[in-house]
Amino acid sequence: MNSPTLTVDKCYHCGTAIPDYNYALDEKQFCCIGCKSVYQLLSSTDMCSYYAYNDMPGQKQVQSSKHLEYLDEPSIISKLVDYTDKQFTTITFYIPAIHCSSCIWLLEHLHKLNTGVIYSRIDFLKKQALISFRHQDISLRGLVELMSTVGYEPLISLQDVVKEKQQSVNHDLIKKIAVAGFCMGNVMLLSFPEYLGLASFEQQFRSLFGWLNLAFSIPVTFYCGREFFVSAWGALKHKLINLDAPLALIISVLFLRSAFEILTQSGPGFTDTLTGLVFLLLCGRWVKQRTYYHLSFKRDYRSYFPVAVTVIKNASEKPVAIEELTVGDRILIRNNEIVPADAILMKGYGLADFSFVTGETIPVKKVLGEIVYAGGRQIGEAIELEIVKPVSQSYLTSLWNNDTFTGKKDENKNFNDTIAKYFTIVTFSIAIGATLFWLMADDQGKAWNAFTAVLIVACPCVLALSTPFTLSAVLTIFDKHSFFLKSTDTVERLARVDTIVFDKTGTITSPEVPQFSFSGELTDEEKLIAASLARNSMHPLSREIVYWSKADNYYPVTAFQEIPGDGLTGMINQQFVRIGIGVSAASKDEPGNSTVVHLEIGHHYKGYFSIKHAWRPDLEKTFIELFPGFDMHLLSGDNSREKDNLSRIFPYPNQMKFRQSPHDKMLYIKNLQSHSANVMMIGDGLNDAGALNQSNVGVAVSDNTNNFSPACDAILNGKSLSSLPTFIRQAKDGVKTIRFSFAISASYNLIGIYFAVQGTLSPLTAAVLMPLSTITILTFTSLATRYYAMKNKLS
Repeated sequence: MNSPTLTVDKCYHCGTAIPDYNYALDEKQFCCIGCKSVYQLLSSTDMCSYYAYNDMPGQKQVQSSKHLEYLDEPSIISKLVDYTDKQFTTITFYIPAIHCSSCIWLLEHLHKLNTGVIYSRIDFLKKQALISFRHQDISLRGLVELMSTVGYEPLISLQDVVKEKQQSVNHDLIKKIAVAGFCMGNVMLLSFPEYLGLASFEQQFRSLFGWLNLAFSIPVTFYCGREFFVSAWGALKHKLINLDAPLALIISVLFLRSAFEILTQSGPGFTDTLTGLVFLLLCGRWVKQRTYYHLSFKRDYRSYFPVAVTVIKNASEKPVAIEELTVGDRILIRNNEIVPADAILMKGYGLADFSFVTGETIPVKKVLGEIVYAGGRQIGEAIELEIVKPVSQSYLTSLWNNDTFTGKKDENKNFNDTIAKYFTIVTFSIAIGATLFWLMADDQGKAWNAFTAVLIVACPCVLALSTPFTLSAVLTIFDKHSFFLKSTDTVERLARVDTIVFDKTGTITSPEVPQFSFSGELTDEEKLIAASLARNSMHPLSREIVYWSKADNYYPVTAFQEIPGDGLTGMINQQFVRIGIGVSAASKDEPGNSTVVHLEIGHHYKGYFSIKHAWRPDLEKTFIELFPGFDMHLLSGDNSREKDNLSRIFPYPNQMKFRQSPHDKMLYIKNLQSHSANVMMIGDGLNDAGALNQSNVGVAVSDNTNNFSPACDAILNGKSLSSLPTFIRQAKDGVKTIRFSFAISASYNLIGIYFAVQGTLSPLTAAVLMPLSTITILTFTSLATRYYAMKNKLS
């Protein structure tokens, strides 16, 4: 099994130098039994595609002295996992060894190595893996051992490792920039005599300076510039040309040309251009990484959802913003509300739908004292919970963006995706064409300058940065005005909206106490029964009934059921109680200009609640601003008694529909889309979930309520509804800014290429102009976004 070899000097798995005696299998050489075992494991499960993405992508297998017995302790597991139930567990790992596309491929195919793994998703920039597994088939310890076996041991800490690592600097890139900068400075210094002209007595140092410059260029090329070659080669193996290919070619040609001239004493070479180019390229890459990190950090940890949770304190209930929740707070979660943080069930019957987290639609029963994980949606009666873990904004954001479960929208490719396909090919064609032209003109100097300058000046870094930078700036502006968007893609979809559909109750109605009355007489006992049932629902009318009753304590409710568009039912004190619009024994003297909700206790009709809503402030002004440019519709699950009042302010009275079930609303939007409409649905986050998900942009309106829903693309504080026209204008202006930045980038590239193909633009000058153009575009997009924000009064 151990045999000497002279033909292979690197391990097939990890690339480590092979000692005198190596381990062989399938005509492949390995440096140790660990690397050979990993290859054998991958080969036995038909996963050798791992080696197709990169050469020697693995990690050297080091015998670990760590003991993982602690991962069998339930108390420690509970602190590490994101979610667990009787069957499934979800956990997020930080994995320092992730470094290439092969790593992503292997980690996302862990289910082939062990069927207990359900799925795994990798965030390459954060080196983070979200893994869901069946703990009956593979334990947490077994999962960590499996990952360690294939060279991807997670870094486990009971603290928030992921957040901590996100804030760390890319030290490897900083080292490369430092080495390239040091070498560039020395090469420039040694090249000064060449720049200024050599006196006769200095000619003796020309050869020495040349050799020193070549020595400085070697670490710059093979250490600092290595990632350009690795990236380009990985793409070429798959018959693709990526954006690093022209850069790798330039570095190669510069080094080879410099080495030839210095070795043959035919010239000084281009070591100054080479070291300066690599230094500037790495600086540009650092700026790009810092920009992406800055945007990611703000999305994960700065912007909070404008939603609130009901906190119970001193026997009173008060809405509190989720970022203000602390460990030990007692919260009330009503039917269909999302649990914002890990908590213990203290009161009520828990039936949690974790489809938001696991994708499984079967509700999970929870008993008193059992933990309910963040992301679970309560189904049925209201429950009381005690927070045991701080709210993780980044975790809620990741759940919201989990398209694996929510599935969403038509994903239109942006301009970046379209241009990237052709950019490199066009650039190569221009560079080669210019080179051939000057070679035919017998001017090798200009041919050389034209080839390198075209490839450098046409670098597409600025195009890759302008879209996310601009759209993220727009998101930040929206966040400050309590309009929280799911992602940057939502901004582009918002800018394309031409049709707006409004829900009525809770959306355009004011949260302030309406004109509220009851048609008959209720005893204090009956008021308490009605409030006890209504308390389990987060519907605006239910909240009004609770407020009207002025109850402090509530009866327990069993067999609670809420039917969207119909009402509530439940058993209280062994009596059947119903509140809704469809009670059969309806009174005949209902008012014609109010919303009516009927009450039935013990199968005896008691009367109806009459609610005359007030509209939100400036609602009519909002409709007027939207009227010229948007087709507007109104859908309501309530009766049509307030139609006359609405007709006075709604611009399209013929496009108001009442008694619409959630399914009716979804079909209505689907019909609009069939006529090529780009629809924005504005409603509550729960009863309108189907319509929100069907629309091109779904906006859930929140007024001190937990309307956090996976179906919506945005959450809007009710107080900011009047700013809706301004938000849409800002989104359109953001897209306009992107187009302007593309125009500036294209102009810069065309002007630069114009001089480059003539051979009058030196490669070093092009390398200096490239990061300057990036800074110019980022400055322009920042200033333009601020200008439009001031123009739209959102600054």
